[in-house]
Amino acid sequence: MSLLSTLARLEAVRAQRAQPVATVRHRHLSGRPMVLVPLAAAGEAGAPLAVLLGTDRAEPRLHFVPQPLNRTQRSEFLAATARDVVPYLESFGDEVELLEGSEKDPVSGEKVPVVRELCADAPQLIVPNAGGVAHLALLGRSTRFRRTVEDPEPGEYPAPTEVPLLGRWLTHLTDRAQVPGSSLLLSMTGLLARHWATGQSHLEDQHLAARLAWHRSPAGFEPAGTGASAAEWVESARDGEGLLLHPPAGPATDPKFDERVLAPAILRHDAAVAMRERAEAARDGAEVRRAAGLVEQAHAELARLLLAAALPTWHDVWHGVDLLRELPAAGHLADRWEGDRWSFTMHRDRVAAGEPPQPRLDDAVTAARKLAQREREQAKLEIQEALDDPLAMAERRLSGEAFAGEVVDVVPEWSAGRSPKPRPLLVVRTEDRPHADPGREVHRAHAEPAQRAEIVSSGPGEVVVRLLSGMGRRKDPEPGSVPEPGAAVVFTLFELAPRQSAPLPDPADTPWTHGGPPVAVEDAPAGADEWE
Repeated sequence: MSLLSTLARLEAVRAQRAQPVATVRHRHLSGRPMVLVPLAAAGEAGAPLAVLLGTDRAEPRLHFVPQPLNRTQRSEFLAATARDVVPYLESFGDEVELLEGSEKDPVSGEKVPVVRELCADAPQLIVPNAGGVAHLALLGRSTRFRRTVEDPEPGEYPAPTEVPLLGRWLTHLTDRAQVPGSSLLLSMTGLLARHWATGQSHLEDQHLAARLAWHRSPAGFEPAGTGASAAEWVESARDGEGLLLHPPAGPATDPKFDERVLAPAILRHDAAVAMRERAEAARDGAEVRRAAGLVEQAHAELARLLLAAALPTWHDVWHGVDLLRELPAAGHLADRWEGDRWSFTMHRDRVAAGEPPQPRLDDAVTAARKLAQREREQAKLEIQEALDDPLAMAERRLSGEAFAGEVVDVVPEWSAGRSPKPRPLLVVRTEDRPHADPGREVHRAHAEPAQRAEIVSSGPGEVVVRLLSGMGRRKDPEPGSVPEPGAAVVFTLFELAPRQSAPLPDPADTPWTHGGPPVAVEDAPAGADEWE
């Protein structure tokens, strides 16, 4: 936790209201996101119970499993969910942009022109909290390898054809969610935590309703009080039957709801189904109709109970979307969203080409590439957020990684040699305390083109820097490339572009000790089988 975020939390405690830690929105918000509120059954990891989803806040759609332990019903639930989610995801793959470029021909080694497709937009899924992301990842991992009725050997419990496709998409989206700055799959609690600080712990912030209570008093809370008391009321307030007024969707449900309401309703549904099966076996038409009516009644009761449990969180997610839309978009947001569009486009192409699902475990090279990409994107995200947001830059200034101030004097100087280059000195008055040792390289933020400089001297309230680049190729600096006295400047002690990591070898060139291809039998050294 940074010093600035700690101060923001302390201020939230003092004011009893959420405090901003960002002045702009650092994550992309789609104009047509799909919200998913998943609920998981207790007692079995990854057993789905229900999901409330949709792109229209006024018309959510509920899918649920009447008996979470029933494999057939679970497959039907996943198929129904896939019939809503997959068409939404694939609808963004039709409209594309054609980008011209070049690549090296593998045979001739010469560069040849190529035209690539980039989807003009990409889908976006929003879940209530980090637990929802983990639940979708578990569903993706458990379904993308499922055999279907179309497979040559479908097995004992073949799944509908939509289920493995849903698993592949969920695996891709949850994997992409691990990339810093990505916006294909977002948790609302994570979004709110990036832009506002509350006076409670990070664990308490995972309860979406409690977190939103720091922004506005929830309905039914009287009198309108502080954020802490409102959050406590949201977490613990119960009705006359002992049920929570704001049920969690973590995605686990309230244990008392499971014990007093859900379990009896499931038992009534199971009893009605058993009665219908006995009637069908006895070929008693009247009893079959009566049992079918009981099954329909029990099914409707379960739908009503689960809808009531998920609907408060559904409204909370959309309220969070409204709060975030009030913030202006960050300057580098389009650049990061373009990376998401490329990721979506490439996965669309892999699915269309009939490639196999993602493996259960990545090989060594793929895992190293993913780790390198996430480290690179994390560094890129921190730099871009600092350039886009004065509050993010303030964290760097407080830690001594940047300083801001006013230019009070400009001393023209030139480099020695046959072709002198401009090397002006800037005297910057600042209240910051950067780690500015003489000779250290710094970078001027918001300069076009990018400008490097070095520290000449540093003292209380004043830093002298020498500009080294970004002033043109002539003896005299280009107009506007050197700030005038009175101009506000920001210099960072970190580079404004992340460094590229070293290239990794292809899987074919990786030794077997690091996950590469095994040695072929004919290539094995003589006597290799003597130990067998």
